Amino acid sequence: MTESLDQTDWAILVELQNDARMSLTELGRRVNLSASATTERVRRLESTGIITAYRAEVDLTKVGYPVLAVVRLKYPGNKHEPLHRLLKERLEILECLRTTGDDCYTIKVAAASMPHLEELVNELTEFGSTTTNLVYSQTQPYRGPQQDPATSTL
Repeated sequence: MTESLDQTDWAILVELQNDARMSLTELGRRVNLSASATTERVRRLESTGIITAYRAEVDLTKVGYPVLAVVRLKYPGNKHEPLHRLLKERLEILECLRTTGDDCYTIKVAAASMPHLEELVNELTEFGSTTTNLVYSQTQPYRGPQQDPATSTL
């Protein structure tokens, strides 16, 4: 079920996606609410599951993972639990999407080196055929939704 969000809720979401560490007082100032009204709204967004977590973005190169790749996996079977275990165990796997089309999974991985990436991809090939694409640069970093889809124009 989709929660009903007003423009102020959307403004709060945009601000928190840009800087989740700002104080509630500053957040309220940016969205034209008192600190107590802002706190109430943020708590509601959290309790309804709209805001699911707060995270720090980490520069992968600075922490020793300069190789970023996207691995597409064609998974021929229907027993996915062994793959799901590997996805949880291998901390180099940053994100995994179950997809339609020729590939079953699209997996974003960070590696310390090309041999490290090769080792990881070799593990994934135990589950099916893979196609690996190296990432040159991230031209559009991840961002969450910025507006109500009902008001979105394409």
